[in-house]
Amino acid sequence: MKEKIRLFLETDLLESYLLGNTTTEETLQVERYIAMYPEVRETYNELQSNLEAYAKMHAIKAPEGLKARILQKIKAQDAGRRKFRRFAIAASISAVMFAASAYFFYNQNLNLHQENAIVNTKIQNLEADMKQQLEDVRNQFIVLNNPQTRKVSIKGNKKAKDLKALAYINPVKKLSYINVQNLPQLPENQCYQMWAEVNGEMLNLGVIESADDKEKLRALPYAEDAVSYITIEPQGGNLTPTVQNIVANISY
Repeated sequence: MKEKIRLFLETDLLESYLLGNTTTEETLQVERYIAMYPEVRETYNELQSNLEAYAKMHAIKAPEGLKARILQKIKAQDAGRRKFRRFAIAASISAVMFAASAYFFYNQNLNLHQENAIVNTKIQNLEADMKQQLEDVRNQFIVLNNPQTRKVSIKGNKKAKDLKALAYINPVKKLSYINVQNLPQLPENQCYQMWAEVNGEMLNLGVIESADDKEKLRALPYAEDAVSYITIEPQGGNLTPTVQNIVANISY
């Protein structure tokens, strides 16, 4: 064991350790020897004392005013850091304001695009409605003025004796319309509803308001052997016709 300690002390590891020149592995070895062996610890303490004494003997007095200059430089650096922080805060605020402005204008632009799309859709729907209305007016004119149009007088059954309507059917143009001229008064919880059976399918043509204009023509879907019905239904209309409440029918 003593030989091991002697060999260790003959190396310069303790001096290198004191000067901070050892590797990680050498540092661990030195610290282990200092902790384990009193001889090494004693030598280490002696070397440390000698190093401190040498440093004091050869210490150089600091120049006059050095401390003041160092403190002044530290203050200047602190001031610079504070200025930088203020600049950074201002820059951050500007960045936030810019981001907020960009987001605001982005939203505005997005809203404008959405509003524009809504307006365009409304215009397209309006154009489609107008086109449909013009087409309907044109068809009514053809039906009313075409000599091949057949007029069918319609009267209600015993459930609506005063019901009167006139159907216009044109098999050449395949157009048909009905003009409801009179509807008997119904209780408030009931209404008249029109249906058409076309190719085996029952179509809901909607509720007939008793206040309809007597000159108004209502389009009927045309098909050979089609049949239209008028029924009495609960107020607001029904999804399927109530067969026992049929008050009139129109055969094409």
